[in-house]
Amino acid sequence: MKVPYTWLQDCVTVPWPAAEVGARLTMAGFELEALSTAAPPFTGVVVAEILSCEPHSQADKLRVCRVAGVAAAPAVQIVCGASNARAGLKTALAQVGSVLPGDVRISAARLRGVESQGMLASAKELGLGENSEGILELPADAPVGLELREYLNLDESVLDLNVTPNRGDAMSILGIAREVAALAGTRVTGPPFVAVRATHTDRLPVRLDAPAACPRFAGCIVRGLNNRAAVPLWMRERLRRAGLRSISPVVDVTNYVMVELGQPMHAFDLGKLREGIVVRLAREGETITLLDGRSVRVTPEMLLITDAEGPASLAGVMGGERTAVSEDTRDVYFESAYFPPETVLGHARKLGLQTDASQRFERGVDPTQQARAIERALSLLAEIAGGRVGPIEVTESKSHLSQRSPVSLRAKQLARLLGISLPAERVTSALEALGMHVRRNAEDWTVTPPAWRFDIGIEADLIEEVARLTGFEGIPESDALVPQHFPRLPAVRPAEAAVLQALAARGYQEAITYAFVDPVLQERLFPERRGRALANSIASDLSVMRLSLWPGLIRAALENQRRQQDRIRLFEHGTRFEPDGEETREIDSLAAIALGPRLPEQWGVSKESRTREDFYDLKSDLEALFAETGEEARAFTFEPATLAALHPGRSARVLRRGQPVGWLGELHPQLVRALELTYPPMLFELDLEPALAVHRPTYAEISRFPQVRRDLAVVVDESVTLSTLAERVRLAATSLLRDLRVFDVYRGPGLEKGRKSVALGLIFQDISRTLTDDDVERLMASVVTDLRENLNAKIRE
Repeated sequence: MKVPYTWLQDCVTVPWPAAEVGARLTMAGFELEALSTAAPPFTGVVVAEILSCEPHSQADKLRVCRVAGVAAAPAVQIVCGASNARAGLKTALAQVGSVLPGDVRISAARLRGVESQGMLASAKELGLGENSEGILELPADAPVGLELREYLNLDESVLDLNVTPNRGDAMSILGIAREVAALAGTRVTGPPFVAVRATHTDRLPVRLDAPAACPRFAGCIVRGLNNRAAVPLWMRERLRRAGLRSISPVVDVTNYVMVELGQPMHAFDLGKLREGIVVRLAREGETITLLDGRSVRVTPEMLLITDAEGPASLAGVMGGERTAVSEDTRDVYFESAYFPPETVLGHARKLGLQTDASQRFERGVDPTQQARAIERALSLLAEIAGGRVGPIEVTESKSHLSQRSPVSLRAKQLARLLGISLPAERVTSALEALGMHVRRNAEDWTVTPPAWRFDIGIEADLIEEVARLTGFEGIPESDALVPQHFPRLPAVRPAEAAVLQALAARGYQEAITYAFVDPVLQERLFPERRGRALANSIASDLSVMRLSLWPGLIRAALENQRRQQDRIRLFEHGTRFEPDGEETREIDSLAAIALGPRLPEQWGVSKESRTREDFYDLKSDLEALFAETGEEARAFTFEPATLAALHPGRSARVLRRGQPVGWLGELHPQLVRALELTYPPMLFELDLEPALAVHRPTYAEISRFPQVRRDLAVVVDESVTLSTLAERVRLAATSLLRDLRVFDVYRGPGLEKGRKSVALGLIFQDISRTLTDDDVERLMASVVTDLRENLNAKIRE
């Protein structure tokens, strides 16, 4: 949430500069994510007045203006193409030598033969807006010659705060003002406004058919307003600094009140409403076209604001297009309602929406300030668009309004959890500063939270409030009063740090992705499996629990690719969730993705060495991981297998002593094309504990006798894997075979079609004696016989 410093000052006396306010709020639980100025840096721009504006003789769209604004100098001539340039307009003049955002330097120029001594700037060119239809228009009383930064206070600080989801009360200027007042020991004094007296008695009937979902509804009719009126620059600037754009007087006022008080409002075109308002739950099959033009089908648990013609607004989310206010609207019905968080929670996300109103209602708004919000809006609107104001009508069901229940706070529990005993007066003052009603009972307190504090429900909540108002940094460290016993790490459990460091050493970077993934992507990868759907997802593309770490890694790789990264190697250690009937198994997993060149580009690496990653590169990375287990290499095997997500001919099941522990392969070509990946990525995923369980080393005597090597070239069918060939050799050579090396594989002339030649290096050694030639020849004969009988092998001379 963006909080302009001067807006905050309207509501509370702030005793600190903006940077210190941000630091103190951070320690109180509202992290300061950024501290910026109201506009990007620029120099040499002053308030100016256009004295005359004449058509350019050589260009229909250009005008030649005489502009006053340069101190102690006559009017300067400016050639301008803005359609709103006119005599008498106060605007922004970028003088010769000015530097605008983006390092744009202004110099004298000749445009179609006419000299121009500077530029009349638009809001976009000054960094004051994303779009601009002409040059900046300033109020008629703007002082000519004054620096624009000074006039608009563009060096004002804007605090960008991260408000946690449980603190809906702080999603407003007033809410942050309450926090600053509590921290500074002052009082909230604003926002200031004057109530507008009703000048007519018109009312719109309101009926609450779902009082539990909408227990309070305030409304007011305003007639004869001018929705084409110019919104004052000060309001447009405040909205911009808070992250909103100016639209029209009615919309701007409702947005202003929402940011200031935290109460979302909506304005209906009164002429488009029929026979009054009914607040009810949606009916099966009902649809509504929203303000953004989308037509959505609502479900029976969603709340609607309706009239005789049907839905007029999706309550707590967005208004409807049918009753929207336009520039020609003269009569408006303002609505300000209270919807309990549980009645609107998740409705916006279910429809793929995210609005400022839904964010606030889902977190909880003050149920007592609906009429006050309308009063504030009316007082602002009267100065901008005029109009005749009617009475504010509040329709409510008191039995359904939420009440804050008292919460007990024990002094002993407070001291136990904080590790420090605080004076009772300090505890009381801290809680009262937050607007709570506190009653002291001997050693304890009974505390009733204010209406706007939905997050206070148990004793621990109060202890947290005392701690953050006291200052976490002011609570000293203390030793634990209870001895702590740590469970021993199982001997076979892999050390996480060693695993992650091994991958990092091989050029991978660790990624941390959401445990919730895009259901569309996951279904593409695993069409035969279904992940658990979330009842209340944070976004439509994060709505199912992951069956694998691959969806998150693929998405991260795509984001890197979009940012022009050509070589991507990412890994993640996390949990995947496998449905098992009604239960869900959580499986500790390790996965990686690699795509792009095998090696980074540099002068010492040949072009051939930078070919893209393939199956064997990732297989090599896995073998390096397996070496960390202390298990002999032959315990791990790779068996050809198919998985929907992987290339049919470039995928394998990873086995450890015959037990499946993971997958390895290239992403399926159809998915590569569908996801628009530049290179086919290579992937692996392991069940961490069974795959990387540590094999503790045992003592083994080292032989003092020499090794003997014999080489053997055998011709076998293409279908015979190297692992099968090696296994047969080891069985036939007995325990005297110390090592087996594959040093060549040949296919081509001289061999039958469908056959290959594999060259093996066999290394023999005994622990008790020197092997003789006869010993080795007998072993070699045994190996050759076994290979001929079991693998149809031929010896290649």
